[in-house]
Amino acid sequence: MSKYAHLRLEYKKEKLSEESVEINPLTQFDIWFQEAMNAEVPEPNAFALATSGPLGIPSARIVLLKGVDRDGFVFYTNYNSDKAKDIAYNSHVSMCFLWHELERQVRITGRAAKVSRDESEIYFHSRPRESQIGAWVSPQSDVIASRDVLDQKLAEVTALYENTDIIPLPDHWGGYRVIPEEIEFWQGRPNRLHDRITYKNIDGHWKIKRLAP
Repeated sequence: MSKYAHLRLEYKKEKLSEESVEINPLTQFDIWFQEAMNAEVPEPNAFALATSGPLGIPSARIVLLKGVDRDGFVFYTNYNSDKAKDIAYNSHVSMCFLWHELERQVRITGRAAKVSRDESEIYFHSRPRESQIGAWVSPQSDVIASRDVLDQKLAEVTALYENTDIIPLPDHWGGYRVIPEEIEFWQGRPNRLHDRITYKNIDGHWKIKRLAP
């Protein structure tokens, strides 16, 4: 038997029903996110972001959520990165949060669009100075000869802005907002008969349905 086959946990912490969830999935997400924070889940804002480009090949990576508002979910990245190139070709994306300590998962599908430069500016200047410098240093997703390339560029950029209080926002860096079209809340249950409640946006209104596990 494969060493993976016997790995199994029985989920039995919570229940999830159509009657217990909020009418708006963004409100429901906020409740679950706060509960993940209260449970001290490590990096509860970490999620898998899946994109696809011209070849239709899916690509996923872990990204950090930096904001949620009534319009959607916000994250920041290098606009020259592979994920940004995928989004430029195909704005449909998928997000997946796993809060294992609570036996919960949230899946989101929607369209990603750049946030305004003003919004990116505000977040950029809230970051630690070292992170702001890092945005200027890394040609994200490009092939580089060695780690020395980054270390040398870091020294150059650090020296360049040594006497500058405000580091400018790079043109190649900013945020995306994922405008959700469907959001699924998954709660682990015994016997692999998990609870799955999905919200689908139909003509501006959220329709709630239960899915079989």
